[in-house]
Amino acid sequence: MSRRVTAAAAFALIALGASACSSSSSTTGAGSGASGGSSSSSGSSAAAKKYNLELIVGTKDDNFYVTMECGAQAEAKKLGMGITVNGPADFTVSEQKPLIDDAMTTKPDALLVAPTDTSALDPDLQQVQSNGTKLVFVDTSSSNTSLGVSRITSDNAAGGKMAADNLGSAIGGKGTVAVVSVKRGTSTTDARVQGFDQEMAAKYPNVKLLPVHYDDQDSSTVAASDIGGDISAHPDLGGVFAANVITAEGAATAVKSAGKSGTIKVAAFDAEPAEIAAVQAGTIQMLVAQDPTAEGQDGVDQAVNSLEGKSVQTSITSPLMVITKQNVNSSDVKPFIYVSSCS
Repeated sequence: MSRRVTAAAAFALIALGASACSSSSSTTGAGSGASGGSSSSSGSSAAAKKYNLELIVGTKDDNFYVTMECGAQAEAKKLGMGITVNGPADFTVSEQKPLIDDAMTTKPDALLVAPTDTSALDPDLQQVQSNGTKLVFVDTSSSNTSLGVSRITSDNAAGGKMAADNLGSAIGGKGTVAVVSVKRGTSTTDARVQGFDQEMAAKYPNVKLLPVHYDDQDSSTVAASDIGGDISAHPDLGGVFAANVITAEGAATAVKSAGKSGTIKVAAFDAEPAEIAAVQAGTIQMLVAQDPTAEGQDGVDQAVNSLEGKSVQTSITSPLMVITKQNVNSSDVKPFIYVSSCS
């Protein structure tokens, strides 16, 4: 999960003219081939029955979720069926709830969903499940373990630890580090911050971690203000960890505005094309990239397996990739860069 709807335009300025478009193909039916990633798919090459599948993403114009959609559509097409994709304009409970409630009426055979909160949508999801729809969580999930037949996501705590290892080394194991994330209650970003804090404390005891900024407005402007305040208040600030693309864009803006690009090291999550350009320009030093293509593919496979009475993997961990200026152009990294359309 990343919530990067508003980030692309601002990142384009930070990355010295690089740009990334954000448009989802959110359509009904099997789409074109997916871009990048690898799947631990367990589905058959041709499904015995054409099931009614639906995917509700966290935000419809988010390149992470667009890439997930591409993977899900490609896998559904391979299995001989289509998939309906929906998503709210913003990563909020209030906007996603009506889409989930619609599934109570339409009763798809399976619903792949990335909930925007770990618990607020549980009553709605419980009703969908009680109606006989198979629930599969992709990216984010509910804290209620009775919900869903499968949960497919990155090891976000491990990704936070990767960021801590790289950032701690980059700043020489000392100094002050700021952390900025989005609102509490999102399973992915909460785990990233926890992993980062624990690893930094364990491996770099001479690094002082400032209190975490929680950007409840999911705004790059708010994140930039938070990190700008830390830069002013802490002359020894050596690094910033941003838990998603929105906060990464804000952090990079603050560092650039202070004339500290490259001096204050920035580590962040996700791999938007504009984030990649920022790495190439030296504004961001490292990214922890996820594999949303694989999550979409695996989500379809586990849904179909459950519907067909086959073995279901209740938990699947998708791979992560650390991206730096040194490896950003390598063939290994390319599959982890998110896309803005499935064409």
